[in-house]
Amino acid sequence: MSSPQILTGLSEVSDRYDALLCDIWGVVHNGREPFQPGCAALVRYRAERGPVVLISNSPRPSEDVIAQLDALGVPRGAWTAVVTSGDATRFELKARAPGPAWALGPARDGSLYEGTGVHFAETPEEAAFISCTGLFDDEVETPEDFRERLTICAERRLVMVCANPDRIVQRGDKIIYCAGSLADLYETLGGQVTMAGKPYAAIYQLAFAQADGRAGRLVPRDRVLAIGDGLPTDVAGANREGLDILFAAGTGIHAPDALDAHGRLDSAGVRRLLDGAGLSATYVTAELGW
Repeated sequence: MSSPQILTGLSEVSDRYDALLCDIWGVVHNGREPFQPGCAALVRYRAERGPVVLISNSPRPSEDVIAQLDALGVPRGAWTAVVTSGDATRFELKARAPGPAWALGPARDGSLYEGTGVHFAETPEEAAFISCTGLFDDEVETPEDFRERLTICAERRLVMVCANPDRIVQRGDKIIYCAGSLADLYETLGGQVTMAGKPYAAIYQLAFAQADGRAGRLVPRDRVLAIGDGLPTDVAGANREGLDILFAAGTGIHAPDALDAHGRLDSAGVRRLLDGAGLSATYVTAELGW
């Protein structure tokens, strides 16, 4: 695989693209505060070039994520539309309604189910399928806390609908387990998992529809740039869809391996990360900026 081009800013390649599909957590913010250079770059791109579709593996509908962006202080000018794994997952839930589902995840994700027709089971033994949005309490729990209950589900051959393929995310300075880590455990137990978020096709079809609609025309896929910090989600998804990808390697979960002791981009470390995952990136930067 060829080495990615190192960028100091989006402006170096912005004229090559008519739309952006940009990850949120790890590129736009860290769950506690916005990344100002990244936000400013998106604002400028949107003003000068074209639509910016934020594409997130959040298990919640896009309306909830927009409210979170507002609360964090991410400027509205930094994005044109928001598409989430929750949006894509709702189609999976409607197809399995009324269930009942064993809803595995925090109460804050309850809006995912509104209008889907899904009913709920109190225990795994009573469920027709699992709907997983995350751990019940991601501040203290780990996937191992769920092994016994997931074993019961696997023995009953229940399908897990995983609303967030992310394994981990960085919240401030803390690493948090996400629904994807539970899906990984469930598969090791022999369970079947269905996902609609990155890197899977369903969420990209929603994102392309938003980009085309906001641009007022069909945007050629070679004129769409994906931006993200996650190898198994953002980079893998772009590779699957045949999109150019800007890997923001220094602001998310891969930063310890992508930066040197002085906090600068380590090109050899980035190359090892990509090769180890069997993935390729068109461009790489320490953090998104203009």
